[in-house]
Amino acid sequence: MELWSHFQQNTGKIIYKPHHYFPIYEKHLSSFQNKQVTIIEIGVFKGGSLEMFAEYLGPLATVVGVDIDEGCKKHETDFVKIRIGDQSDTKFLESLIEEFGPPDIVIDDGSHQMHDLRKTFDYLYPRVSKNGLYIAEDVGTSYWQEFGGGLYHEDSFIEYSKSLIDQLNYEVVREAIPSPQFIRDTKSITFYHSVVVFEKGTITPKVSSTTGVE
Repeated sequence: MELWSHFQQNTGKIIYKPHHYFPIYEKHLSSFQNKQVTIIEIGVFKGGSLEMFAEYLGPLATVVGVDIDEGCKKHETDFVKIRIGDQSDTKFLESLIEEFGPPDIVIDDGSHQMHDLRKTFDYLYPRVSKNGLYIAEDVGTSYWQEFGGGLYHEDSFIEYSKSLIDQLNYEVVREAIPSPQFIRDTKSITFYHSVVVFEKGTITPKVSSTTGVE
């Protein structure tokens, strides 16, 4: 079942998602269906989106919800695991990796605070599987001061993500750029309204050639 159809016909737990997120999900998540994958969604809310992703990805998927609210534990089911902890606590994040292994998909729909967005990304993204995805949602808060952001604010997650574009293009940047694992692992960065998707995968060699006849 498509995610949008599930959302429209939902009679299960409450789901709150902006409508324009669904084409993004379909584009980036469809290749993970019916495979043995692990998805971690940070931010449980009413448990509905975890239920939706569990159905969409299929019976082989391990679906993990993370929240700081102890009350979210009630949303655990046979198909969804719930773990309680602070998304900016690297010890807690480490415990998730130890228990479930490297995630194939991370969706950060947590506090949306700049500090938490960056701390979570810096720890989890390097640990995402080699063909995995990292989706940062609701990053429109990058433009809001009460979330630690602001337009062009150096601490905003949007500005941080922009800086990673330079690293993605390091081979044509004439100034010196360090060569971290990010460069070697990241296939693409895609920006949408309030969403940034980081995609890992096999990096095509940056070579050029000429073919054809005159």
